[in-house]
Amino acid sequence: MHEQLQHPTTPDESPKPRAVAAFLTIVAGTVLGLSGIDLVLPAVPHLPAIFATNVENAQLVLASYVAGMSVGLLMFGTLSAHFGRRRLFIASLAVFGALSLMATQTSNIHVLNVIRFFQGAAASGGAVLAPGLIRALFSEIGAIRAVSAMGSIESLVPGLAPIAGAWLFKEYGWEASFSITGTLVLAICLIVFLVPSLLPHIGQKKGDTASSYMRVMRNKTFLRYAVSHALILGGLLVFVFSVPTIVIKTMDGVIEDFILMQFVGVCLFIISANANGSLVKRFGNEAVISAGTNISLLGTLVLFGYALFGANDPHHLAYMFWILNLGHGIRSGPGFVRALAATHGDDDRASALIILWTMLLAAAGTAIVAPFIEMGLAAVTLALVLIVLPAPILMRTIAPMEDSGQDTNPR
Repeated sequence: MHEQLQHPTTPDESPKPRAVAAFLTIVAGTVLGLSGIDLVLPAVPHLPAIFATNVENAQLVLASYVAGMSVGLLMFGTLSAHFGRRRLFIASLAVFGALSLMATQTSNIHVLNVIRFFQGAAASGGAVLAPGLIRALFSEIGAIRAVSAMGSIESLVPGLAPIAGAWLFKEYGWEASFSITGTLVLAICLIVFLVPSLLPHIGQKKGDTASSYMRVMRNKTFLRYAVSHALILGGLLVFVFSVPTIVIKTMDGVIEDFILMQFVGVCLFIISANANGSLVKRFGNEAVISAGTNISLLGTLVLFGYALFGANDPHHLAYMFWILNLGHGIRSGPGFVRALAATHGDDDRASALIILWTMLLAAAGTAIVAPFIEMGLAAVTLALVLIVLPAPILMRTIAPMEDSGQDTNPR
């Protein structure tokens, strides 16, 4: 199935105000959905007492949301073939907002967990549909910059949302995080309803070629960009999820050491992600993606080398972790956009698969590393190298997509 994309700008033209307003609206809705875990996180330890339940049921508030997102990713990737992205995006926001407000009215933890499952499924709509909507708004360079900017904003959520969530819980109770996200999301829906032109009808699908997830996954060119992206980001997340325990248990550090490491890493990601549009314009897509991939691998090898021969000082992590973030930031925008372009219009299934693979890899990798945490930094950095190493191999064994937009790999 092919898709007729409208590009309001040319590569040398500044984005139009309407495209920028649409971009900000899309990002706002997507980020609110992604904050559904981190904003609620500070309240979770207190839920057993609030709901008179056990810790296991309270933890399901997080697990059910992630499970719902996993199902929703595939669901929205399929639904987008039958309904316009614009309608689906607004519908997903409306359902997410309504469920958020519904959650504040329950006093039963089991009911809350059911709501959270469907809330997570609705939240995944933005994650699936946003890249395709954004790619239709801008030129190729503009789309790379926009997707990179969205990634930069999203990278702040894990750091800022828990702080905001802790304040909301302390001042207004566990319901506050649900109330504020629900109200803001429904406000976005109301604004779009009152000003329909804010999100123009873009990315209308048409064509006679049947599409499916299997067809996308048989596309070698898509796999070149998509799997390498998932490997690098998935490996990075495995490291981030594991390091807090390693820093405290095996490096005699404190949580502030991890926060500093994350702060430096996120700053370098934001800087490099917002520079990759200019880099692509000067050096081309493939040179930038390959450079970012190789820098990412270098970052993993530096961390592994330090784990084997370094001083095991948690302060030193901040001076090394940024290399992996830099590489990911350089290649993330052009790599993601290239992966979508390789499917020739099936952006939503492509986006759903990339996000799902990243989530599954991060979850599986973290679970596999967990029994070896007490072995210290060496265990998690070895896992990091093994996860990221196939990415440059993949980039070298599968031919790239030509700049004309045609892939050179048979399906």
